[in-house]
Amino acid sequence: MALRLEDYALVGDNHTAALVGRDGSIDWLCLPRFDSAACFAALLGTPEHGRWLLAPAGEVRTTARRYRGDTLVLETDFTVGGGTVRIVDCMPRRQDEPAVVRTVYGLRGRVPMHMQLVIRFDYGRIVPWVRRLDDGTLTAIAGPDAVCLRTPVALRGEGFTTVARFTVAEGERVPFSLQWYPSHRPPPRPADPVRAVEETERWWRRWAERCTYTGPWREAVLRSLLTLRALAYEPTGGIVAAPTTSLPERAGGVRNWDYRYCWLRDAAMSLSALLESGYVEEACAWRDWLLRAVAGVPRDLQVMYGPAGERRLAEYELPWLPGYEGARPVRVGNAAAGQLQLDVYGEVLAAMHLAREAGIPAGAHAWAVERALLDFLEETWREPDQGIWEVRGPRRHFTHSKVMAWLAFDCAVRAVEHFGLAGPVGRWRHVRDTIRAEVLARGWNAERGAFVQYYGGTALDASLLMIPLVGFLPADDPRVRGTVAAIERELVVDGFVRRYGEQSGDVDGLPPGEGAFLACTFWLADALALEGRSAEARQLFERLLALRNDVGLLAEEYDPRARRLMGNFPQAFSHFALVNTARRLAGAVSGARGRAAGRRGR
Repeated sequence: MALRLEDYALVGDNHTAALVGRDGSIDWLCLPRFDSAACFAALLGTPEHGRWLLAPAGEVRTTARRYRGDTLVLETDFTVGGGTVRIVDCMPRRQDEPAVVRTVYGLRGRVPMHMQLVIRFDYGRIVPWVRRLDDGTLTAIAGPDAVCLRTPVALRGEGFTTVARFTVAEGERVPFSLQWYPSHRPPPRPADPVRAVEETERWWRRWAERCTYTGPWREAVLRSLLTLRALAYEPTGGIVAAPTTSLPERAGGVRNWDYRYCWLRDAAMSLSALLESGYVEEACAWRDWLLRAVAGVPRDLQVMYGPAGERRLAEYELPWLPGYEGARPVRVGNAAAGQLQLDVYGEVLAAMHLAREAGIPAGAHAWAVERALLDFLEETWREPDQGIWEVRGPRRHFTHSKVMAWLAFDCAVRAVEHFGLAGPVGRWRHVRDTIRAEVLARGWNAERGAFVQYYGGTALDASLLMIPLVGFLPADDPRVRGTVAAIERELVVDGFVRRYGEQSGDVDGLPPGEGAFLACTFWLADALALEGRSAEARQLFERLLALRNDVGLLAEEYDPRARRLMGNFPQAFSHFALVNTARRLAGAVSGARGRAAGRRGR
């Protein structure tokens, strides 16, 4: 039976990441990058699709785990009848090739241990050729991929897997090191497991010490920031939405997407979270990734790119994988990359403006790119699009998309007015005001007393909570209050917010049904705070914090009925929202950057 998402922890090296189960099994790992093919894919299938199990051989009485302080070094303690062992897992900061280091420490008594290594390249499809070298190194090779395992423990083959049985006594230490390398090269130099863990722990502690947030919920904020840093692709600065693909939004459902890419929509929210927490260097890297990714002909702008800015993200299915708890199909790539989503232009312009307000230097090239995007948006903002939720049904005039198009021109006007940048500010003001007038006329439904999902419709949409957050209307405007109240009545399920109602299944072209969307619930807390309902906002925020698993991680969605996390995991969007909402509720956002953060969102 598959573990629940809550049962997984994350380790990573800022190039890729692994999910480590509470049972001691690494069930997901893509090498050498976030978006590479997985060599452990049991998360989306069975152990036969690849995993690395390291755990006591007998019945486990208790399991406790934690990160070592403010790091990404994971400790898991297993207690059995004969004693207690601790497994320390980490992915060392990459010097050469990627590695996973696992060390078993005997804490009490004598504990029999079991290791099973099931390597399956290409998402569980390819069984490699395994052999042992003269120095005892075990290698597994197939096509372009190879891994090597080094350990002092005796290994043996068993049914196309590698297994080991050994006993750890109090005070003993047994290391394991797994390294990936291109198959046409020799195995990399052995990693010193003890030194690798020490250096990795030291790096993460130093990074955490740079956090400037000192308000309430600091532990949750810092753990979210550490998670976001783990999802950053070191060579380019891009931040992937999640390290996983095809974890369903509903148990057994078909809403299973590949999130191992970088969404432009995340830019403004992530910049706000990073800048307001003291991570200017990381914000600069993300802004620079953004500039490189969007460079080119504006009409070719995509909503997402690969970690290095790749544009070809062709979507296909993996029929040999049964999916997480039977949720099929399992998908790789994301066809939404080719959709028209007008709101991303607003997100990009908002992110660039936020960087300016924070004092991040940008050359003339950056402003030239922004102006080119504005020229294109001026021609296309009246068109229907697929919207923030990347619907696979017909294009619509989504109200949120138009609001974010307004934001793009609002940022352009302020760039001229506040920073003296050159541009046709009069024309931009006119476009901005025209968009606003249209939204107020066509996005507002007087009978419903609320803004609606798309022009002429009656359905609600949680993305409309962004209207006060981006400054389109003030929070005390009766139309905003009416929209928030309607969302509370109709989209809140057991205290958490769904993106839209079940009746909107025909809008997104998919069967209805999904969990509550965590980022939307954070937005509701933001909207309540702006309305002056601070106590309710804090109460909702505390409920959201309670959804984090024992090591502080959140998925994309939550199923209130089954009381479990759903969707890709861990989800950057949820953690960005957590950081920004904490700052808003703590009253820590101030000055120009604070006002900018209050106007930004997905």
